[in-house]
Amino acid sequence: MDSSSSPVTSPLRRLVRFARLPLERFLRVEAASGIVLLFAAAVALAWANGPFAESYLHLRHREVGVRLGAWSFVRPLEWFVNDGLMTLFFFLVGLEIRREVHEGELSEVRRAVLPVAAALGGMVAPALFYLQFAGGAATRAGWGVPMATDIAFAVGVLALLGKRVPPALRVLLLALAVIDDLGAIVVIAAFYSSGIRLGGLAVAALGAVCILLLQRLRVRAKLAYVPAALAVWAGTYASGVHPTIAGVVVGAMTPVHGTEGEPSPSEELIEGLHPWAAYAIMPLFALANAGVALAPEGFAPHALPAALGVFVGLVAGKPLGVLAASALALRTGLAALPLGLRARHLLVLGLVAGIGFTMSLFVAQLAFTVPATLAAAKLAILAASATAGVLALAAGRVLLPSQAESGAATSADEAEASTEL
Repeated sequence: MDSSSSPVTSPLRRLVRFARLPLERFLRVEAASGIVLLFAAAVALAWANGPFAESYLHLRHREVGVRLGAWSFVRPLEWFVNDGLMTLFFFLVGLEIRREVHEGELSEVRRAVLPVAAALGGMVAPALFYLQFAGGAATRAGWGVPMATDIAFAVGVLALLGKRVPPALRVLLLALAVIDDLGAIVVIAAFYSSGIRLGGLAVAALGAVCILLLQRLRVRAKLAYVPAALAVWAGTYASGVHPTIAGVVVGAMTPVHGTEGEPSPSEELIEGLHPWAAYAIMPLFALANAGVALAPEGFAPHALPAALGVFVGLVAGKPLGVLAASALALRTGLAALPLGLRARHLLVLGLVAGIGFTMSLFVAQLAFTVPATLAAAKLAILAASATAGVLALAAGRVLLPSQAESGAATSADEAEASTEL
């Protein structure tokens, strides 16, 4: 009897397929949003270097806000994108981190070791490479710029490789990117925030306590949590910690347990917010930050070390760090390669991890205050991300087997696994 049609395995397969749907939807949205991001970055570059360049700068720096008597809250539009809208992006990151720890690749120690090791290597090595080339006092602060991976562009590159990329590699990339984001969040909070003011932290803590109280009372109406979440954001901003960290904190506090017949609040929010973050918030961020004027001052001598450090950190530091840390974890027996993956898959993973873009641009905004240095770093981020993407695509075409070869290799792996069992 064919086991695939047995009454036992059919419901089991349907259950597995249903469990994979959120991940598959997530990866599809990320792959498509990479195209939108690329378009937004191209528009920003063309706008900043075309005949209407002044209007681009004017729009970014246009101040909007509220004035009530002596009190006012007025900020540039760029601030509302980077510190306001990006908080929602970081909120989504917090939700994804919580989900991965609860039921994803980070939910079991054995499964988590490889992506954790790869991510840590992929964060430490680029920072060291950067300091090697740009460790001077004027540019040293940018060591955090080449540390993180842009999941949208990375998934988009893997999508271009089609069936050559096994599902396990996409899942490994997602887990690595989640840990990368967590590392970037820690770096931003610890090294790219201004002096800490305890009064603001007290307000943020009070907001967090209110969220926990609402959860304790089993309040499911999402709007009921908005005032408390705004208190966390406002307190974080007032404390001197970058306000996007508030988004991560609130996201990580969101419950991941659903009720019978209803998804968890975390899943509902990811499902509802992910398209908005992918197709609106991130493209707006790219539009506001990728518009670098390709003018001579962007190549000022004092800015070149930062550009070189960022480029080498992303293009060389990322793959070397990912491969070295992965090899160490595998050789020591702390981790095991997922079924169907080989060393060549890890090489492609390391190369595609060098696409920094969104988070790298974000950290660069915090790290550099000199316009010429910031412009040079942004150009290096764009060039390095494009180079890493092309290298990953080329390596994938050369090293990863085609669909027919992949099917044969998978069958051999499954046969080997069945004999071991």
